[in-house]
Amino acid sequence: MHPEPPTVVPPRFLRTAEAARFLSLSGRTLEKHRTFGTGPLYRKIGGRVVYAMADLQSWADRGLQTSTTDPQAGAVQPARGRAASRAF
Repeated sequence: MHPEPPTVVPPRFLRTAEAARFLSLSGRTLEKHRTFGTGPLYRKIGGRVVYAMADLQSWADRGLQTSTTDPQAGAVQPARGRAASRAF
């Protein structure tokens, strides 16, 4: 008997509200990240914005740290425009 090949599950896409819940953010915060280009990758399909689960996880993993002394270079930054982020 030959084992069956693993079933490939297609990527699941989430709308903004669902993606925000997945990340424990508000929908508005995720929209701001999209506007400023600081958020996870997204797709526009038929005028709708959708996020792949893998892209959400990858973006969240940018903030992965093991201690409070880890460098902040790869951390997920707040949703702010580039000019506003330089002021701080």
